[in-house]
Amino acid sequence: MTATDRDTDRSTDRSISLVRDYPVPPEAVFAAWTEPDQLGWFSGLPAAQAGARVDLRPGGSWWTRLQEGPGGRTYPTGGLYREVERPHRLVFSWGALDGWPRLDPQDPDATPLVSLEFAPTAGGTRMTATLSLSPGLDAAQVRHWFDLGVREGWTTTVDRIADHLAGRAPAL
Repeated sequence: MTATDRDTDRSTDRSISLVRDYPVPPEAVFAAWTEPDQLGWFSGLPAAQAGARVDLRPGGSWWTRLQEGPGGRTYPTGGLYREVERPHRLVFSWGALDGWPRLDPQDPDATPLVSLEFAPTAGGTRMTATLSLSPGLDAAQVRHWFDLGVREGWTTTVDRIADHLAGRAPAL
């Protein structure tokens, strides 16, 4: 499955937007982001090791274990859902109470906001995945996020979904 439309990838000084096309319906892409047994693609681990949990509703959360590359560091991550519009839109604050980025449910704007749009196309689905940093962060805090490698990490993570949707094990 080819899921590239990299000419339409966009970044600002506070956000990263990735646009990908998949030859499956929006319901399938939405499910890959929201069903625990499918979240292994996000974590970089087999689903049984990822231990994903999902409470799919505004105010609910999702959690999984993430691995940074083969043999790399493993830590919890997830998010706090803000909007759930099956199968067209998901918005969540990215982070975990016990992981990275550290998520404070009382201050969800302190972590990146992820907006996912799943638009039907003649060939399947166009997904736009945007990670935005809070306007409340100063320039040094924004620079810190990008120095951590969030741009590269977000791109690598999002690009793993193509193999999952095609039924192939992701390249780790």
